[in-house]
Amino acid sequence: MSKFKLLFALSGLAAFAAASAANAEFLLTSKSMSDGGPLPASAVFEGFGCTGGNKSPDLAWSGAPQGTKSFALTVHDPDAPTGSGWWHWTLFDLPAATSGLPENASAAGQLPEGAREGPTDYGRNGFGGACPPKGDKAHSYVFTLYALPVESIGLDKTAPAAMISYFARAQAIGSASLTAHYGRD
Repeated sequence: MSKFKLLFALSGLAAFAAASAANAEFLLTSKSMSDGGPLPASAVFEGFGCTGGNKSPDLAWSGAPQGTKSFALTVHDPDAPTGSGWWHWTLFDLPAATSGLPENASAAGQLPEGAREGPTDYGRNGFGGACPPKGDKAHSYVFTLYALPVESIGLDKTAPAAMISYFARAQAIGSASLTAHYGRD
């Protein structure tokens, strides 16, 4: 192989490696559930006929886009028979250094300093577990993490969940999702 061809091949490999590093995949994962899998029983609501732990699941993320200054997390059930779905959790102003949350972080007071929880459709702030109507097909619970180029989305903990979602989506420089399913007979 000539020196020119070797240099050309090596420069192509270097460019590919640089592009791959710059476009690292932004991922949201959990030890207690997988994308497309079942929601853990610990994340099922306790009330309205449901019996579960009502604990926010563990979450971890990696590959946030360059320029991320904070994160916002939403958990939404688009299958709820309300016409607009059901908001199970809104968490925002998570510091950029955050890379995960332990199980039950919401109720156990283990959120990073500065993070704020908005109200759920249960009418209170913090995580509210799954509780689809009996007999419905399994509902989808979409956990979406937004990488934001600002330290704060500019809302307080009284902002409605749909508004928090709107502000997060409008400002996002990247997002990662994980969907789990739960139904009850």
